Amino acid sequence: MKRKTKAGSAIPAPGEGKRGAEGHLGYLMRQAHAALRGAMEKALADLDVTPPQFAVLTMVVNYPGISGAELARLTFLTPQTINVIVRNLVRAELVGKTADAVHGRILQLHATPRGEALLKRCRARVMAVEGRLLALLDRDEEQVVRRWLVDVGNKLSGEG
Repeated sequence: MKRKTKAGSAIPAPGEGKRGAEGHLGYLMRQAHAALRGAMEKALADLDVTPPQFAVLTMVVNYPGISGAELARLTFLTPQTINVIVRNLVRAELVGKTADAVHGRILQLHATPRGEALLKRCRARVMAVEGRLLALLDRDEEQVVRRWLVDVGNKLSGEG
């Protein structure tokens, strides 16, 4: 459904006009990301977990001993945002911190049993959202999309 701007031009709905297949690729990726984030927010809302908190908890569970700086790089969040998220996760007893044996100022993060249990619940919901994405593709298309997304990340970050 198109909406009119104050100047009278029509704003296309997602999938139409420049918001569709003829749109700029970067915009379409951002539009898809916004839709995914919204679906994740909705899926995780009653667990009181945000998508960034989910990303941080996922990385802490998968990489025990990870530092805040490493978390920022892996989750594409700023160090300041990571500090706030980690502080809240520690306060909720979902994540614990220990000093690095060599570099005592570096804090290593690990999930508590409570954090691991919450992540399992979150993961089930996020997998349902990802299932909706995968339903748009057959197996071969999925592999092409996965390779393309990895290549985009590598090429545009200077690693490819």
